[in-house]
Amino acid sequence: MPAEQQLYKYRQPWLQNKGTDLFFILSPPFVCLLLIISFPHLFRNDDRMSLTGWILLVLLIDVGHVYTTLYRTYFDRNALKTKGTILWVIPFVAFTAGLLLYNFSALWFWRVLAYAAVYHFIRQQYGFMRLYSRFENKRSFTAKLDTAVIYSATLYPLFYWHISGPRNFNWFITGDFVYFGGSALLPILGGLYFILLLVYIFHLTIQTIKTRHFNLPKFGIIAGTVISWYFGIVYFNGDMAFTLLNVVSHGVPYMALVWVHGRKVYSKQKKENPFLHRVFSKKGILIFLFIIFGLAFMEEFFWDIAVWKEHRVAFGGSYFAAFQPSGEILNILVPLLALPQFTHYILDGFIWKIRKNEIKWSSEINK
Repeated sequence: MPAEQQLYKYRQPWLQNKGTDLFFILSPPFVCLLLIISFPHLFRNDDRMSLTGWILLVLLIDVGHVYTTLYRTYFDRNALKTKGTILWVIPFVAFTAGLLLYNFSALWFWRVLAYAAVYHFIRQQYGFMRLYSRFENKRSFTAKLDTAVIYSATLYPLFYWHISGPRNFNWFITGDFVYFGGSALLPILGGLYFILLLVYIFHLTIQTIKTRHFNLPKFGIIAGTVISWYFGIVYFNGDMAFTLLNVVSHGVPYMALVWVHGRKVYSKQKKENPFLHRVFSKKGILIFLFIIFGLAFMEEFFWDIAVWKEHRVAFGGSYFAAFQPSGEILNILVPLLALPQFTHYILDGFIWKIRKNEIKWSSEINK
C-alpha cells in the first residue's frame, strides 16, 4: 500500500483543519436546510426574495465568490508569469463570444451562461469529493460509486427541473433552461436515484465496518450535495429556499478553499507575492473580504442601474432613475458585466490541481 494511503488510514483528509473544513466547507448545506425547516414562513413556495436576502445571498456570496478567483490568478505574480497568455486570452475570447451571442439573441446568451454555471456548480462538488478522497485508490469500486453518487446528486434534480417544467425560481432569468416533456420518466429516474443512494449507504456501511475507517469530510461533501440539490430544486419550490441552498452551499466553500490555498501558499511568498502575502496573513481576512465584496458591489451597481432596476434602494434610490442606456450600449454592457462570471467558470476548470496534500497548477505537479 502506498505511503500516503497508509497515512490516510490514520487521519481524516482535511484541507486546512477539522474546524475550518467542518464550518466553512462541509456544514453550509446542513445549516441552510436547518434554517429553512426552522423558519418555514421565510421560505414558503414563492418567486420573491427580500432585499436583505438578495444582498446577503446574491451580492455578497454569489457574486463575491466569483472574484475570489482573482487571488488564484490575476493577483498572483507567478501565475501571470507562467500562465499569462491564457489568463488574458480567456476573458478576451469569452467577451467576444458573449458579445456575438447577446447580439444574436439575449435569451440564448443567458441560456448558455446558465448551462455554463450549472456545469461549473456540478464540477465543484466533484472536485471537493476528489480532494477529500485524494489518498484513496481512484480505480476502486468505492471511487467509482462515489463518482456516480456525486453526479447523480446533481443531475437528477436538474432532470427533474427540466422535465417537470418551470419552477418558482430560475438560474438567471425566466426561460434560461430548455424544458421538455416526459413526466412519465420522473418516477423511473427518481426510483433509480434513490436505489443508487441506498446502494451507496449499504456499501459505505460495509466498508466502514471492514476497514474501521470513515472518511468524514468526503461523506459530508456527498451528503451535503444530495441535500442542497434535492431540497433546493425538487422538494422545495421557492426562490429563497433555492437561492439559500444553491448559493451558500456553493459560494462559501469556494471562498474557503481559496483562503485555505492562500494561507498554505502565499504566506511563504513574501518577496514573490507581497500583496497576497499580506492578504493571506492571519489578520488579512478583512482585506480578502473587502476586495471581493467591493468588486461585487460595483458589479451589481451597474447591473441594477443599467439592466435589472430591481434593487435601486441599495444603490442610491432614485438618483439613477433617469439613467437608461440605449440598446446599442446594452449590447456591449451586458456581455461586459457578465464577463467576470463567464471567466470564473472557465478558469475554475483548470486552476485547481492536486498532488498529495497540495493544491497546485498543473505545470507544478511534476516539479
